[in-house]
Amino acid sequence: MKRSLILAAAGLLLVAPRALAEEPGEVTAVSVLPGAGRANVVIDVRGSVEVQDFTLTDPARLVIDLVGAQLSVPGTLYDGRVRGGIRNVRYTQFRPDVVRVVLELETLQDYQLEYAGDAVRIALGSDQSFQAWSSAAYDGSLVADDYTSSSVQEVTPFAPREMAALQSQQPLLTITFDSAHIRDVANVFAEYSGKSIIIGRDIDLTIDAVIKNQPWDLAFAQILQANGLAGTEDPPGIIRVASRAAMVLAQDSFELLETRIEHLEYARATSLASTLTGVVSERGNVVADTSTNSLIITEVETRLPEIIDLVHQLDMRTPQVSIQAKLIFVDRTDIEELGVKYDLGTSDQFYNELVQRPDPSSSEPVDTDGDGVPDAIRATEYFAEDVNIVDLGGNALAGIANADATIIDPALQLIFSTAIGSFNLTSFVNALQQVELADLQAEPLTTTADNTEAYILVGERTPIRMIDVGGQAGATEGAPRAVTEIVPTGLQLRVTPHVTNSRQVLMQVRVENSAVREAPADVGYTFQTQEASSQILVEDGETAVIGGLTVTEVTVAKSGIPFLVDLPVIGGMFGYTTRTEQRRDLLILVTPRVLDSPSGN
Repeated sequence: MKRSLILAAAGLLLVAPRALAEEPGEVTAVSVLPGAGRANVVIDVRGSVEVQDFTLTDPARLVIDLVGAQLSVPGTLYDGRVRGGIRNVRYTQFRPDVVRVVLELETLQDYQLEYAGDAVRIALGSDQSFQAWSSAAYDGSLVADDYTSSSVQEVTPFAPREMAALQSQQPLLTITFDSAHIRDVANVFAEYSGKSIIIGRDIDLTIDAVIKNQPWDLAFAQILQANGLAGTEDPPGIIRVASRAAMVLAQDSFELLETRIEHLEYARATSLASTLTGVVSERGNVVADTSTNSLIITEVETRLPEIIDLVHQLDMRTPQVSIQAKLIFVDRTDIEELGVKYDLGTSDQFYNELVQRPDPSSSEPVDTDGDGVPDAIRATEYFAEDVNIVDLGGNALAGIANADATIIDPALQLIFSTAIGSFNLTSFVNALQQVELADLQAEPLTTTADNTEAYILVGERTPIRMIDVGGQAGATEGAPRAVTEIVPTGLQLRVTPHVTNSRQVLMQVRVENSAVREAPADVGYTFQTQEASSQILVEDGETAVIGGLTVTEVTVAKSGIPFLVDLPVIGGMFGYTTRTEQRRDLLILVTPRVLDSPSGN
């Protein structure tokens, strides 16, 4: 009948005996066999026994006690594979008249227990297929009933994995080995146990061991394990000893190869094939079929189910992550320019750079200011037509200050002129204040799969022509060669998200804002770049700041009359001053959102 696992206050539920022990019973084998939608545990018994079953937690266990029974099962440990939710099978002579079988489960689940004839059968709900296991494989016999699977073909390793979990019923042995050769040790165990032990020809080592009152099979297995060896017993009673690597290769070499085609739903066959290449055996092979997104797997029969199960675990739906970024780039340039020019001269000095004066003694029309009107015509405003200027003596002094200093497109121009005796002093004041502000804000939004890079480019691909002065070999050796390279410029965003089990998002982010700037002729171009790269862990829907940078550059240039330009307060009246302040701000905000997860399948 079917019963559910119910935990009482004490943590277990005892069930009434199923049969009265009329005569001593015997447990001969324990098997885990596949069935239709279930996993079956079969305990072979001889004679009458009393069956008690109960459950335990932490970890989940189903315990079956067979009262009035003796254990005659060979010393075989469970191979560690999960079959229908069963993680491990242990059996031991719990008391002189009780054999205990413990099934370690992944989770507590419903089960059915039957005791009829010569076997106790426990059925656990399971819809998984697996390869059968039986302790009878140790001595060459398999369980042959309606639950027996024809796929049980593997030889059980002699060296157990968990010695402490098994209480062997083999005879006890007390002996000391002092630098004894492995073949001599094998002869001692062969004589004591009545088994035939064959040592591989490449094994040459000495053994130091002290055995005190231990079952011979466990002692021998521990000696092999401590020296990197393994043993396999083939019926009837022949134990082969070799290195562990040689044992695995030998076992694989005798097995048949099987080919299976697995269609993938989410993973790419090419990427998964490279992963499985390091997992399959030397005889195995994995080929990716891109047209159907399938894997063609060839492997030995015993390892093929493990490879198929690994494929199913890797071929899973991954979360989708929506990534919204906000990028703010601000460039601010402040320019302040102030300059004063001076022109000092007399009316007789007809040439000057700042204030153009005509030459009245010249017979040829002179246009010194380049306005298309001869200076002589304009001079009639100051001189009579027949006036001749005669300089009888004395010297005239003229001066020009900051003649070559200029302000391009000044916002303010002032001209001041005054007479100082026979001289005219003219001053030119130019001033400019300019502010340039460039504010670039971008909000790219992209969606990508877990552990897959997302890339966004908003800009242009700029061809850059480079000259190779080394030239080419051959007839044109030494001649320059032009090479064009396409360089992406603008706003670039690269994000690779990873969703953790707690729905946090681990992101690798790289943001770049670049532009092409002309450079001197020998270089060609330069790239003005603002870039940030980081790896951050944020909550789902949380906004993180991955970049905040402010760069301020101040340039001050000053030119003018020596000594005078350096005077405090009034020094600016004797020169030109240019002050340029450039400020660049960068701010990057990223917000990831998990759209779905594998648990939502």
